[in-house]
Amino acid sequence: MTFDEMMKKLAELGSEQTKKTFVNHGAKEPLFGVKVGDLKKLVKYVKKDHELALALFNSDNHDAMYLAGLSINPQKISKETLQGWVKKANWYLLSEYTVAGVAAESPYALELAREWMRSEKEMIAVCGWSTYANYLSIAPDENLDITEIRKLLDLVEATIHEEKNRVRYVMNLFVICVGAYIVSLHNEAIKVAEKIGKVQVDVGKTACKVPIATEYIKKIDQKGKIGVKKKTCIC
Repeated sequence: MTFDEMMKKLAELGSEQTKKTFVNHGAKEPLFGVKVGDLKKLVKYVKKDHELALALFNSDNHDAMYLAGLSINPQKISKETLQGWVKKANWYLLSEYTVAGVAAESPYALELAREWMRSEKEMIAVCGWSTYANYLSIAPDENLDITEIRKLLDLVEATIHEEKNRVRYVMNLFVICVGAYIVSLHNEAIKVAEKIGKVQVDVGKTACKVPIATEYIKKIDQKGKIGVKKKTCIC
């Protein structure tokens, strides 16, 4: 499909109800309101066309941007492109999921995560923490800097409740991912989770809830899944 054909298809798949739901969660115009399940059905038409995926993200249309993230090859995307993407990610679904997932599977995962986490801009910092958390879920433990991760756990414990709204959410996610995916830091993550307790996040006009890290990690432990890595974090 060409770019114009894909945009036409997205427009056809959109609905006012889905659009309203996304807007209630924080989505910005323009968007058609295409369900994620329908976007996933279009991946096969974009996956082998790197330039099409790039064009879709650069459209500034939420649905097209999300589809681009599902379709792009993380090994082919450049660091410069990811730097551009993070600036365009104007709400948490694009920042925490689309850009973070692609960045985490790219060759620049930790480099960009470390840079973005320090940003004063909320959505960029959100993307940084989410990129690092996602990287933990797929990277072999031998590729991880355990000392650095310990320091980040300490940082979360000390600052999470004073951080920006969505940064609090992804810091909590980071603790969960450490506890779930790194056996050697499992107990330390549990202790941090206990100390931070319930994390307050304004989720707008939605019924979304912030997971309590201790309970979430415990559920994973009960399933015998601690330390079991994922194949992909793009979703």
